[in-house]
Amino acid sequence: MAFDLTEKRYIKETAVEARIARIIEPVANDLGYSLVRVRTTQENGLTLQIMAEDENGRFAITDCEALSKEISPVLDVEDPIDREYHLEVSSPGIDRPLVRARDFVRYVGHEARIELTDLLDGRRRFRGFIKAVDGENITVTLPDVPKDTDPDYTLPLRLLAEAKLVMTDKLMNMAQVDQEEFPIDDDDEIETVELADDGMLDDDPEAASAGDPADHKTSDSEQETN
Repeated sequence: MAFDLTEKRYIKETAVEARIARIIEPVANDLGYSLVRVRTTQENGLTLQIMAEDENGRFAITDCEALSKEISPVLDVEDPIDREYHLEVSSPGIDRPLVRARDFVRYVGHEARIELTDLLDGRRRFRGFIKAVDGENITVTLPDVPKDTDPDYTLPLRLLAEAKLVMTDKLMNMAQVDQEEFPIDDDDEIETVELADDGMLDDDPEAASAGDPADHKTSDSEQETN
């Protein structure tokens, strides 16, 4: 499947996360990067996590720095967050989120955890091996179904809330081969750049009483393992 910077993502996001994604995705695309995920967490008060990748599914520390440098002023202008927060820009990692059809195509045969937005055949969560992908659906094979039951489930991409690879020996071996073929300066699993900024989620009523905002600053790059 050809690499398309703007290929549709299938992932459940809050209203704020979706707004941030709309703001930063064109910036990432202009740099040749594809946005993977935007997530806000309560870590360190409030953390904005952004994952991106290049056309080969990689994202070195230099890529993290380049994207951080470009999106920080855009976020300052658009101001989707209005209280002190930390910005983390990182690669998807080995056991990465699967957010596009091409992700599932690339990892056919690998194990994944998948959660849907709605029930399908009485269940919302699935853990199995990616068997096939077409334009609108993915097929996964579940290893723990009752005897004489079809282990294959067809899941509509439009119902995806979250999907992530399971760390297995097969996945680790694939990552090792990729690393040997395309070595990078840093051999850590995930590269992360962290920034600190002002802001408050503008739909968070409790955050209005937050203390004095901190000045914008850039911290040293940190390595993080999910």
